[in-house]
Amino acid sequence: MGKSRTKRFKRPQFSPTGDCQAEAAANGTEREEDDGPAAELLEKLQHPSAEVRECACAGLARLVQQRPALPGLLRRDAVRRLGPLLLDPSLAVRETAAGALRNLSACGGFDICDDMVTKDIMTPLVALLKECSAGLDSNETSPEKKDRSRNSVENIANEAVNVLWNICECSSRAVSIFTKEGCLEIVLKYLSRFSTNVDLAISVAYCLQTVTEDNPELLKSFSAPALHVLESAMLSPVNSMEYILLKTLVSGTVWNLKDVIPSKSQAEIINAILKILSEVLEMDAGETVIRMKEAETQKLKTAAETEEILENANGDVLIEDDEMEEIPHRRKVRRKTFISDLLPPTDKELRETIALLTAQQTALELIVNMCCSEDPSDDEWEELSSSDESDAFMENSFSECGGQLLSPLCLSHEVHTALTNYLIPKKVFEKTAFPNSIAVDICFRNPTWKPLIKKMNTIQCRALVCLQSLVSLLDVDHLGGAPALQALAQHLSQLLFSQPDFAEHVDFLEAISSALRALLQTMASKSISQCMTADQLMTLCKAGIHSSNVGVRVNVVSILGITGSVLAKEDGTLETLKAIGCFLLEVATKDPSLVVAGEALDALFDVFADGKEAERASVQIKLLSALKEFQPVFKMKIRKEGRGKYSPDQLCVLDNVKMNLRRFVAYQETVEKRLTS
Repeated sequence: MGKSRTKRFKRPQFSPTGDCQAEAAANGTEREEDDGPAAELLEKLQHPSAEVRECACAGLARLVQQRPALPGLLRRDAVRRLGPLLLDPSLAVRETAAGALRNLSACGGFDICDDMVTKDIMTPLVALLKECSAGLDSNETSPEKKDRSRNSVENIANEAVNVLWNICECSSRAVSIFTKEGCLEIVLKYLSRFSTNVDLAISVAYCLQTVTEDNPELLKSFSAPALHVLESAMLSPVNSMEYILLKTLVSGTVWNLKDVIPSKSQAEIINAILKILSEVLEMDAGETVIRMKEAETQKLKTAAETEEILENANGDVLIEDDEMEEIPHRRKVRRKTFISDLLPPTDKELRETIALLTAQQTALELIVNMCCSEDPSDDEWEELSSSDESDAFMENSFSECGGQLLSPLCLSHEVHTALTNYLIPKKVFEKTAFPNSIAVDICFRNPTWKPLIKKMNTIQCRALVCLQSLVSLLDVDHLGGAPALQALAQHLSQLLFSQPDFAEHVDFLEAISSALRALLQTMASKSISQCMTADQLMTLCKAGIHSSNVGVRVNVVSILGITGSVLAKEDGTLETLKAIGCFLLEVATKDPSLVVAGEALDALFDVFADGKEAERASVQIKLLSALKEFQPVFKMKIRKEGRGKYSPDQLCVLDNVKMNLRRFVAYQETVEKRLTS
C-alpha cells in the first residue's frame, strides 16, 4: 500500500547461551514448574561462606536458562536476593552474581527485565559499575597481586555491563536511569581500555549502541573527550576479528550521535563509518570459517601432543604452583594446576570467527539504518562536496561540540555519496549468495561450530534486506545501470528457485521477497524490462501467499501488482493479466489480514488502472461485480477489526484504500459500460 520502507534494525537482545529454552530442551534439562532447586539455591545466597554463595550464584546462572524455572525464581524474589551480592565482599561472588543476573536478563525477556528495574536492580548495579571503575584506578593493591586483581575487576565489570545492556535493551526506565546516574562516563572509561581488554570494550560498545539510540538527553552528555574515546576505538590500527567487531559496533554508536557532531565533521565521520563497514564486508566469511577451523584442528593436535610429552616427562598431570592463592576468610592454599591449563585456550579460533560473522551482520544492519534515516525527494538534493579521505576524521572531527549541524537532507546526501564511493552495493550484493557449502559442511560436522550455520544464513538475510534499502535509495546509475539491475533480478530469481523448499524458510523468503519487491519497483519506474517469467512469478506468489508471515504475503502481492501494471501496457498479455487479477481478487477477499487485503486491492488498482489488455481482462474476470460485492464487507471489517488489531498508521492507509476502492469501482463501471455497449 504505497512505497515500502525498510524497518530500522534494533540491536538484538543479547543471550550468552543462545535460545535458552531450546538449549534446555536439547540438553534434557527442561522440567515442569519446580521450586525445589530454586528455593535451595536462593537460601544459600545468605550463607556465611563466600564459596557457598559463589556456588549458589553459579547454580542460579544455570537454572535461569530453563524457562519453566523462571516463575518460581521470580515468586521467591530472586532479583532482590541476588542484587545485594553485586556488592559482596568477595570478588568471586560479585562476578557469579552478575553472571546469574546476566543470564536472567538475557533469557527472561522484556517482562523480566522490566521487573528487574521495578525491583531496583539498577541501584546495586550502578554502584557496582562505579566501584569497578574506581577499582581500576586504585593503586592500593600490592604489585605482585595487581594484575590478578585488575583482571578480576574487569571480569566483574564485563558481566555488569552485559546486565546493564540487556536491561536497557528492554526497559526505557533503565535507559533513563543510565542517563541520570552518569553511567556514560563509567562505561566510556571501560571502553578506553580496549587495547588491553577487548572483550570488555565490545560489551560496552553493544551497550552504547542501545542507550544512544533515540536518546537526545544522553547525546547532550557527550563531551569532546567522550567523543575522542569513541574515535580512538573506532580507528584502532589492530585488525584482529574481535577488533573488527569492536570498530563496527562503535561505528553504530557514532552514527547514533550524528545529530550532535559539528557540521564540518559529519562528512568525514560518515566516510569513516562506511570505510569500516566496507572493510568488514570485504572479508570472505566462508573462507574464514574454513581457515579458522583448520587452525583450531591443528592447534588441538599440537596441544594433545605437547600434553603427552609433558606428562611423560613429569610423570604427573599436576604441577605445584609457587604462587599462593588467598580465599577470603579462609587460609591460604596452594593451587594445583593441570598441564592442560598451561596450554593456549582452544576456542580462540571459534571466538574470532563468531566475532567476524557478528561484525558483518552488524555492518549490514547499520547500513540499513543509515539508508532509512531520511527519505528526501529527488528534487531536494543539494550539491555538497564530500571528502573521500575518511582518515581526516581523526584530525578535527571531535575537536568541537558546537557549530551548525548538517540538515537531514544534506546528511542523506553524504550517506548516498559515501555508499557509492566505498562500493557498498557491490559488497552487499556478494553477501546475498548462499553461505559457502564447504564452510557449512564443516560447521555441521562439529557441534561447537554448528551454531555458525545460522549466523551465516542470517548474514544472507540481512544482506537481502540491505539490498532492498540500497535499491530504493540509490540512483540506477550508482547501482550499475539497467544491465546491472537485470543481472541482479536474475540473481535473486536463481537464489529463490534454486531452493525447492524456499517457502519453508520464512526469514529467507521475507528478505528475498522484500529485495525483489524493491528491485522490480525500481525497474518498472525506469521502464527497465524484467526477467522473471510469468510461471516463476505465479510460483513465488502461490507459495508466498500461504506463508504465516504477513510481510511475505504483502511482498508477493505487491510484486504481482508491480509486474501486472507493466504487463497491462503490453500486447498479448490478456491471459496473464486474468490470472493475476483472479489471484489478487482471491487474496483481497479471503486473506485474514486487512493489511494484506489492502495491499491486494492496491495491486488490483495498479494492474487494471490503464491499458486495453487490462480493460478486457477486468471485464472477463468480472472484476467490477466482485469488488462491488466486497466493498461493504471491507468497510465493515475495518470498522470492526481496525482499532483492536492495527496501528494508527495502518488504519490511515486502510482508510485510503477504502476511498480508492470507491473511486476504482466508479472507474470500472465506465470501463465495463464502454466495452459492453
